Amino acid sequence: MKAIVQNRYGGPDVLSYDDVPRPAVDGDRVLVRVRAAALNAWDWHVVRGDPAVSRLAFGLTRPRNRVRGRDLAGVVEEVGPAVTRFRPGDEVFGDAGAAEGAFAEYAAVAENLLAVKPPDVTFEQAAAVPLAGLTALRGVRDVGRAGPGRRILINGASGGVGTFAVQLAGRLGAEVTAVCSGRNADLVRSLGADHVIDYTRADFTAGGQRYDVVLDLVGNRSLGECRGVLNPGGTLILSGGGVYEGGSLLGPMGLVIRGRVASRLARDRRVVVLETAPDRAVLDVLAGMVSAGTLTPAIARTWPLAATADAIRHLETGHASGKLVVTV
Repeated sequence: MKAIVQNRYGGPDVLSYDDVPRPAVDGDRVLVRVRAAALNAWDWHVVRGDPAVSRLAFGLTRPRNRVRGRDLAGVVEEVGPAVTRFRPGDEVFGDAGAAEGAFAEYAAVAENLLAVKPPDVTFEQAAAVPLAGLTALRGVRDVGRAGPGRRILINGASGGVGTFAVQLAGRLGAEVTAVCSGRNADLVRSLGADHVIDYTRADFTAGGQRYDVVLDLVGNRSLGECRGVLNPGGTLILSGGGVYEGGSLLGPMGLVIRGRVASRLARDRRVVVLETAPDRAVLDVLAGMVSAGTLTPAIARTWPLAATADAIRHLETGHASGKLVVTV
């Protein structure tokens, strides 16, 4: 089968479109014939092995898993003997997790990381949902408790997670302020933002406005600046690093570490470091919302599988809006 293969760390040029053996299926694994796969900041961080500390998890000298990609949608080809929920021919989507392997013609994924794809949702739409949608839902609904009377600011509103977060916060009744570049203002307004701050023209930390929740998906402002725009009792949620430029030991993890320390010391303005893991139940919720039309994946652009390196190159500029998807 064809796949996007990585044998060493570096820029997108280290990725090759090569033939590799089709994954074997045993136990609770499901072999999926991939139809679409979505990109996340995770992908380019693994490609570069950056920040350096991440190699403790990815592989010290080269990535342990050679085939990149987490989010996917496709058709079940084969199932392991322990699989009970799926059978060949089922249309599914999910997050392959740290095992990766989605940028390929076939991927073997644990049964509990997959959900049924609604028939009225395209493979491209479904592939765009898992990691970004789950992160947005956890941040906005579970931690941020978005609802009527709540004011929420989303820093990085036009990115993959941000476009879901804007929609979810608005659907839950919150007053949403989106921070993005001016060229993406119309996009976030169309997704439900009540107010838009163009970060190239205004500083959201210096405008005098206060919010109940700040969801920071970028990590480009200090903890003090972000906490300074919170109302008493407000919450700063950290899930950033998407525009981290690379080349340091800790990278965006440094902000996360400082956030964890601040969360222990904070009193009236708490700091929460958002942690997410693949969750089938959440995938089912998100799938229902997309099927009902209450949540729309903002797919900015698609590439063929063979051009995945170009897609990652575009993603790591930090200026991609919405979700980027490769088709197989």
